[in-house]
Amino acid sequence: MAARRPPQDLPSSTKSFADLGLSPALIAPLARVGVTAPFPIQAVTLPDSLAGRDVLGRGRTGSGKTYAFVLPLLDRLARETKQRRPGRPRALILAPTRELATQIEATLLPLARALSLRTATIFGGVGAGPQITALRNGVDIVVACPGRLDDHVRNGHARLDAIEITVLDEADHMADLGFLPVVKRLLDQTPRTGQRMLFSATLDAAVDGLVRRYLNNPITHSVDSAKSPVVKMAHHVLHVRHDDRLAVLTDLTSAPGRTLVFTRTKRGAKALTRRLVAGGVPAVELHGDLAQGARTRNLNAFTEGSVQTLVATDIAARGIHVDDVTLVIHADPPVEHKAYLHRSGRTARAGASGMVITLMTDSQVDDVRQLTREAGIRPKTTRLGPGDPFLAELAPGERTLVSPPPAPERDALPPRQRGRGSGRRSPQPARDAQPARATRTAQPARTRTGQSARSGTGQAAQSTGGSAATFSSRSRVGRR
Repeated sequence: MAARRPPQDLPSSTKSFADLGLSPALIAPLARVGVTAPFPIQAVTLPDSLAGRDVLGRGRTGSGKTYAFVLPLLDRLARETKQRRPGRPRALILAPTRELATQIEATLLPLARALSLRTATIFGGVGAGPQITALRNGVDIVVACPGRLDDHVRNGHARLDAIEITVLDEADHMADLGFLPVVKRLLDQTPRTGQRMLFSATLDAAVDGLVRRYLNNPITHSVDSAKSPVVKMAHHVLHVRHDDRLAVLTDLTSAPGRTLVFTRTKRGAKALTRRLVAGGVPAVELHGDLAQGARTRNLNAFTEGSVQTLVATDIAARGIHVDDVTLVIHADPPVEHKAYLHRSGRTARAGASGMVITLMTDSQVDDVRQLTREAGIRPKTTRLGPGDPFLAELAPGERTLVSPPPAPERDALPPRQRGRGSGRRSPQPARDAQPARATRTAQPARTRTGQSARSGTGQAAQSTGGSAATFSSRSRVGRR
């Protein structure tokens, strides 16, 4: 069993990184990227992880877990300088999704470069050639999704027998996605004497199995409860008619600020993105049906601010960090309370404030009540419809809608398209919903407020037919 210490909530200002024993070689590059004081999860874990202990860390999403394992990993490699060997990395970080792996590397890279350490990111959906080349040239740290790394190991491009420190990030999510068999296969090939750290938002039975098998007398640190409310996160449930959902969503997403909208299915994310764009809201989508290039472009467009609305499945609910997400909307309420908490955790991060809104129809009342009860929150529930003044209170600011491009004239259509009613429908974005398309749409902007904005959304809903407000299905929340 893991040695357990009582939960702690150490304010970030009470100790410095130097007080915790971090190498001066890391403190300076940390300051250059704006990190000057440890968060609670970092403050409580660093003394043990820097001492080489196996660590089991639990903190809610947005609590700073990435630096909690990146810093001791870099510190150890920098103190024990060794020559790189082809195909034999010294440190391994496993993550459940490509987006999370990419964000871990973005956190890691400026610090690793300052220490002259080389990194590589390995995941599927992209060509294997550059990854194989990087491994062959020798890297110190590999950030990987389990499946593609397992392929490289099986094909002889990588060996894990020189790993000195292994990190599992979002271990509970890896279990949810069914990755545990391949994770165990990879961990079995790392030295038993190496240091291992496991970080997760929740520590359930599947994670406990990993801890018992692979961690050696670990110290467990929990800085908060899995259901601890975020003080600066406000929760609202909007009770709406099924056919009013699109108009309400368009109103909320056309307000200033960065908004993340969640749907239950990939098809729902794609359909909702199209309808928002048709209604004048520049939006991009993020889900598993997109090619990796499209996923990266869309996430970058959202991160950089060229598009302020991202419609996503739960692929974006874990590990994705985008600064200044002011509003999270559950267009489709999730099935499980854990998913609600992880989705909601994309806002109110690192001490910032944020708003979480769940849309609820008549058929979903019982399920949403159970969901919020299990999540440990008490949202304010309001019954409303399109144009309700309360929408402007929830998402304040002038609504700015972009006019969708006009339908082409009938005579301008190629012969094959004439007679198919093309001019009756708003043009649909390309399959990958590339941010360049949404950005171009945003240029001929005009401002609509009050009734004119709501009128535009109603027209968009009508242009897509009677089922325009259906994002995933008409079934109850609890059904898959």
